[in-house]
Amino acid sequence: MLLCNSIVSSVFKWHFPAVIAEEMAPPQSILYPPEKIYMEWQQRQRAGAGLGNLGNTCFLNSVLQCLTYTPPLANYLLSQEHSQSCHRRDFCLMCSMEAHVNEALRSSDSTIQPWAIVRALTRIGKDFMLGKQGSARQCLHRTINTMQRNCLSRRSRLDIASRSTTIVHQIFMGYLRSRVVCLSCSAVSTSYRSFLDIPLDIKAASSVPAALEDFVKPQQLDGENCIQCSK
Repeated sequence: MLLCNSIVSSVFKWHFPAVIAEEMAPPQSILYPPEKIYMEWQQRQRAGAGLGNLGNTCFLNSVLQCLTYTPPLANYLLSQEHSQSCHRRDFCLMCSMEAHVNEALRSSDSTIQPWAIVRALTRIGKDFMLGKQGSARQCLHRTINTMQRNCLSRRSRLDIASRSTTIVHQIFMGYLRSRVVCLSCSAVSTSYRSFLDIPLDIKAASSVPAALEDFVKPQQLDGENCIQCSK
């Protein structure tokens, strides 16, 4: 093995089927057609109802509000397409989110109480419970991951690529491609890692696009950071 200089670079990949099918195995089936995902509101929406704090549930309320006003997700949930085809007999967060979004955006009340989701907090994360403060970022992670699992219900034998074609994965998740190039023999090593969010240094950048560009900027590995090349 040769101890050598190398360059590591990363790029983002969204919408798995269309973008990286050439580099990774294409999905055997498409669970939700990308052309049915609308990034803009399908119908004009007024500001919906506020959410009552049911006992240190502000972390959950902030997540629910963010998801409620994410247009591609809200369009899908307002259509009630999920509940019409859902066959789960136990708790389904997608069904609960569908009911919540429809109530929040169509209620004539100024405030509603999201009890249906609050009562199921432990199903989203075992460390979440009523009356206990929680992390909004962690709650968002767990909520989206739970919704993804609900979309894959009864589809345990799907290949990895097909699992990436749910509406939840296509809206919120993506892949980070990391490529290491040996400067001595030009060997290339490529790996992929799925991501839900990306930590950005927003204090050192003038904008979010600039922070994203800095995150994927190639870095040269030398000195103590050298790695062993085995091609």
